[in-house]
Amino acid sequence: MENTKTTDTKNKNGTKRRIVKKALLFSGVFFMTALFLPMRASAAAVDVNINGNGTSSLQIIEMLTILALLPSILIMTTCFTRIVIVLSFLRNAMGLQQTPPNQVLIGISLFLTLFIMSPVVSKINTDAYQPFKEEKITQEEFLQKASEPLKEFMLKNTKKEDLNLFINLSKQDSSTPVEKMPITLVIPAFMTSELKRAFIIGFLLYIPFLIIDMIVSSTLMSMGMIMLPPATVSLPFKLLLFVLVDGWDLLFKTLASGFHL
Repeated sequence: MENTKTTDTKNKNGTKRRIVKKALLFSGVFFMTALFLPMRASAAAVDVNINGNGTSSLQIIEMLTILALLPSILIMTTCFTRIVIVLSFLRNAMGLQQTPPNQVLIGISLFLTLFIMSPVVSKINTDAYQPFKEEKITQEEFLQKASEPLKEFMLKNTKKEDLNLFINLSKQDSSTPVEKMPITLVIPAFMTSELKRAFIIGFLLYIPFLIIDMIVSSTLMSMGMIMLPPATVSLPFKLLLFVLVDGWDLLFKTLASGFHL
């Protein structure tokens, strides 16, 4: 009886496998047939009418690509990088692990970036977006006019030695005016300057909190409290110092006034 049941089970499994194979074969033949059927129109010839205006699929793909690269553009061409690094340094200097959380730090950095970059955004809207929306300029002219205010902002906040470094690396003619430098050269120079400034600010933020840690550690050792972690005792004093000096307002004021617009 057991051998008979085993044989029946094997026969059922073999039948199921044959059915699945036939279904997969039929699906593959159908897909290949549908793939090689003649199409009436190519993808590049598809137009989408928006308010009576035809927009080619190529333009839609270009705009979707720009939207996909928008986070990278925000990080590389604005003051977002410096702000978020300084806030991360502040959290580590105070000895706080996840307070404020990363979402709060990114949110603060984002809206501070929008506040600081508002003149640049307003200029892009006036000189590039509104004419493009009214169809007074082409898409290529829109991208060029939109990049000019960002390039001007980056050049104002880029150190000369960093710019010269990438000019030498790219073997660019040093006699070329700075305003005519390609944006692919300006962006890495700007990022290097932003990282340098962010680390300098982080170093200056660490000094007062490091002094508090040293005072608390030496006091605990002199009292013989070796088993008590100094970080646990120093954290309230760090918070008290930061609140007494109105740390958030002072930090935001320093960050906002540190950019040249």
